[in-house]
Amino acid sequence: MDGTDRTGRSAGQRCHIGSFTSGGGRGITTAAVDPATGALTPLAACDTLADPSYLALDPASGVLYAVSETEPGAVAAFRPGARSLDALGPAVPVDGSGPTHLSLAGGRLYTANYTSGSVSSLPLAADGSPGGPPAVLAHRGSGPDPDRQERPHAHQVVPAPGGRWVLSVDLGTDSVRVCAPDPDTGGLRLHAETALRAGTGPRHLVFHPGAAVVYVVHELEPQLTVCRWDGAEGRLEPVAEVPVAPRAAPGAVRAYPSAVTVSPNGRFLWVAVRGADALVTLSLAAGALKPQVTGTVDCGGSWPRDLTADPSGRRLYAANERSGDVTWFDVDPLTGQPARAGSLTVPAATCVVFG
Repeated sequence: MDGTDRTGRSAGQRCHIGSFTSGGGRGITTAAVDPATGALTPLAACDTLADPSYLALDPASGVLYAVSETEPGAVAAFRPGARSLDALGPAVPVDGSGPTHLSLAGGRLYTANYTSGSVSSLPLAADGSPGGPPAVLAHRGSGPDPDRQERPHAHQVVPAPGGRWVLSVDLGTDSVRVCAPDPDTGGLRLHAETALRAGTGPRHLVFHPGAAVVYVVHELEPQLTVCRWDGAEGRLEPVAEVPVAPRAAPGAVRAYPSAVTVSPNGRFLWVAVRGADALVTLSLAAGALKPQVTGTVDCGGSWPRDLTADPSGRRLYAANERSGDVTWFDVDPLTGQPARAGSLTVPAATCVVFG
């Protein structure tokens, strides 16, 4: 960011939007964010990387990272310019297929490889560019859904606060793995695996910003699992399940939750639900372990693949893949309820990151 104006609002803020080039997307779109309204204005687009479906920004270096959700999969790094994205070298293989998520921790870049059911760890050079060869941790197991859980499907990889642990969410095995970075190889070593209810297909998780609590959203059943997190021991303990959409009646459109986001102040959770094309608000007023659904609004489009809160928590941005747009919402600071404020056409949109 380029500083603040006299009201203390961020000035010159930007966001980056991923999309499926195979679905008609422009690759990575960089947009300016109006600090007063949250409106997005496109500045640049880069389609040199196939299917950059998920992005991550290093706030220290300003380097933007993207997966290439292809088979075989790859990652690439970019340096955002005033009206451009400059690649820091060619894409680097992850030795896995269909990477759907990536994150940074301890000078390494991690990818969750959905199709191959593995997590890759890649070193970063001094300029921030990823290198190889990657160290790969293969997941093992399956679940009861023969179409979606015939084998492992790692969907997300997230560093825990403090950097000691890295968690990977696997839709195919109905579990979350807690791993420790290996100082010798740079890869991950399995420390513990937490089983979640069979057939629910965990997809993404988020840490509460002020409590030792983790929220896991499931794709194959519209629910949120609340877990206690022991950062000292690296243990995740499920304590409650919260439905985030009504159970579908026979013949009705099935609900497929995609993303869970927590407000920076720790007061609210939001879940995006595909099929229902809805954003669900949950209040944490009763405590971090007791989220309560308080409202549901339309996502502003179709198939919200990702949901992101801006750094202030004043707005939400839904990447609606099938309708091809990013829709933003103003958040009521007292209730957490989002109200649609505008949208930007982004074909095959998949995610939004700020920085």
